[in-house]
Amino acid sequence: MVIVFFGTPQFAVPSLDRLITSQHQVAAVVTQPDRPRGRGQKVTDAPVKAFARAHNVPLYQPGTLRDPAVVDWLQRWKPDLGVVAAYGKIIPETLLQVPRLGMINVHASLLPKYRGAAPVHRAIINGERETGVTIMQVAKALDAGAMLAKAARPIGSDETSEVLERALAEDGARLLIDVIDRVETGEVRPEPQDDSASTYAARLTKEEGLIDWSLLPQQIHNRVRGLYPWPHAYSFLDGARLIVLKTAVRPDTTNSLPGITTDEPGTIVDVTRNAVDVATGAGGRIALLELQPEGRRPMPAREFLAGREVRRGMRLDSGPS
Repeated sequence: MVIVFFGTPQFAVPSLDRLITSQHQVAAVVTQPDRPRGRGQKVTDAPVKAFARAHNVPLYQPGTLRDPAVVDWLQRWKPDLGVVAAYGKIIPETLLQVPRLGMINVHASLLPKYRGAAPVHRAIINGERETGVTIMQVAKALDAGAMLAKAARPIGSDETSEVLERALAEDGARLLIDVIDRVETGEVRPEPQDDSASTYAARLTKEEGLIDWSLLPQQIHNRVRGLYPWPHAYSFLDGARLIVLKTAVRPDTTNSLPGITTDEPGTIVDVTRNAVDVATGAGGRIALLELQPEGRRPMPAREFLAGREVRRGMRLDSGPS
C-alpha cells in the first residue's frame, strides 16, 4: 500500500523505520515545523525529520494542517492509508478523508485509558503497573477511534518515562506492521472504545515538577520517574533549585534511623555516603540518589555531598516566596 506518515519526536521513528523496510511504500512524511530545542534552544531537525531526510523520503512541514494546501499536497500521493505516531497536533477531518482507507494511529497506552498528550508519563505518575500500545483508527474526537490491536507491557518499579516510552515505541512499531498487513487483506476487525472507561493524560507543565513532600514516598518516587526527562521533579535547598533525578523508597526502618520519622515533610532526616533521606507524608522517607544542582550537571548524591555541607534538619521547600 501507499502510505503517508505523520510524526515528529523519537517515539515515531521506530514506526517509520519499520514502514520504510516493509513491503509497503512510504510516499511522504508530514512533520511539525522546526523549533528551538535543548538547553541552547538551537533550531535543529526533529527526530522524524532527520530520519526521513536520511532515507530520502519526501518531507512536508506545514505551519498548520488546516491550510487547504495540505489537502492538495496529500492528494498528490494518492495514499491508501495514513499512519500517525506522535505527530503532536490533531489531524483535521478534511485530511482523514484523503487516504482510501483512512488513518490509523500508534498510541502509547491501553485505550481507552490515557487518551491525550502524555500517556506514558501519566501512567507512571499514577503508579500504574501495566501499560501498552494501541493501534486505532484516527477519529474526529481525541484518541477515541476504534481499536485495531493492543500490546501490553509491565512497568518496572524504577522505570522512567524515557525508558518506558522507548520500549513502547518498539512495541508499537512491530504491532503497526502486523495491523497494516491485516488492513490490506481486510482481516482487521475494529473494536469500539468504551468511552465511559476513558481517562485523559494531560500535557505536562513545568509547574508540575515542584515536589510536594507531604505526598507518600511512593507517590513522590512515581513523579520523579514520570517527569523524567522533562520537566523533571525539583525542590529548593537554601533557596537554590535542586532537580531530583533518581530516588528510592525507604523501608520504615534502617540501622541509622530507627522507626518511622516524625519530622516535617521535606526535612532531611539522614545523610549517608550515597544518599540524602528526606521526610515525606505519613511519616515516610525517600532517598535522593541522583541530583542536579542549579546551573550544574547531573550527579550522584555522593558527588553532590562532596561539594557542599548537607546535614540532618535542613529543609527542602518550594523556594523563595
